[in-house]
Amino acid sequence: MKKHLHIVCLDTPWPADYGGAIDMMNRIMTMKKADVAIHLHYFSYNERGVPTELNQYCESLHVYKRKKKQNAVFSKLPYIVSSRINDELIKNLQKDNYPILLEGLHCTGILPYLNLKERKVVVRMHNEESTYYKELGEAESAFLKKMYFLRESKLIKKYNHQLPNECVYACVSTKDIEQLKEYYKLENVIAIPTFPSWQKVTCDEGLGTICLYHGNLSVSENEEAAIWLLKNVFSKIEKPFVIAGKNPSARLQKMAHKYPHTCFVANPTDSELNDLIKKAQINILPSFNKRSTGIKLKLLHALFEGRHCLVNEQMVMGTGLETACHIAGNADGFASVIMQLYNQPFSNEEVLLRKRILEDQFDNENNTRLLSPYLW
Repeated sequence: MKKHLHIVCLDTPWPADYGGAIDMMNRIMTMKKADVAIHLHYFSYNERGVPTELNQYCESLHVYKRKKKQNAVFSKLPYIVSSRINDELIKNLQKDNYPILLEGLHCTGILPYLNLKERKVVVRMHNEESTYYKELGEAESAFLKKMYFLRESKLIKKYNHQLPNECVYACVSTKDIEQLKEYYKLENVIAIPTFPSWQKVTCDEGLGTICLYHGNLSVSENEEAAIWLLKNVFSKIEKPFVIAGKNPSARLQKMAHKYPHTCFVANPTDSELNDLIKKAQINILPSFNKRSTGIKLKLLHALFEGRHCLVNEQMVMGTGLETACHIAGNADGFASVIMQLYNQPFSNEEVLLRKRILEDQFDNENNTRLLSPYLW
């Protein structure tokens, strides 16, 4: 008998152009490949719209509007949760007893309206969100946005203590599992790796030509990392350095052109970004999250397709990817490792190491099979 599954996404999963969307979209496509009838529900509230590309993967498709901030300002729930409690969504889910996969803590506000004793529900925890929002707040310079992020972090922390133990919570990192079990006392917490678009290691041996930082630069923590590299590392060493990413600020673009050996690629296409990652001699990806959470898809992109990868401890903590990376602790350490690696060919042994570490752990079909017993 054909398996049916409700998937509730916090955002439009297509196009898969940021970490959360990549994880969601690849799970949808792999479930479809496994002959699961998918009843997709998602919230459309930004420029991503209602893409027709999703129709080919879904038995049914339902789109909902997210509540506006002014309608949730007095809620005691986090806005990311309260804005997605939707009566129509609840009614649609109550029409049958198919299992439900909720994508993100964001979608859990509907849990009190479901019969959790009679129905299988898995919550995909993309991050430990209270930690993530606290980091966003600390990195944000605009006062109102900073206050929003910090308030949201506190509300999420309080809300997490109310999460029901009848659900299964599927995390992407060991750090997040520890937090949910030890601090929030949740019992049914499992590890399901993220679902990347890259399934085979395709990095080239030999020498590349540039040092590269890439990321969504409208996110304050990513802009902070790019500026830190410019100010503290590439102001001291004259190696070609490229910053590439979505929606950069005018300030960052100006800074990137300060030195003759640094430059900027704004809003690269997927193929342009892939080309940059493969051409780079060193993919440089520091993180300034003091409290690591989740896993960065840009790190996996660099490891599957790029040569040397230089990070700090915060980027790889809890991921199991430490041995695939070079790790530095401060600006002088980054500069020293860059000088060491810039003329060091990427070897076949390093390619084979990546294959051993990445290809089994992040095999989407295998990980779908790991997830399936918690749904059916």
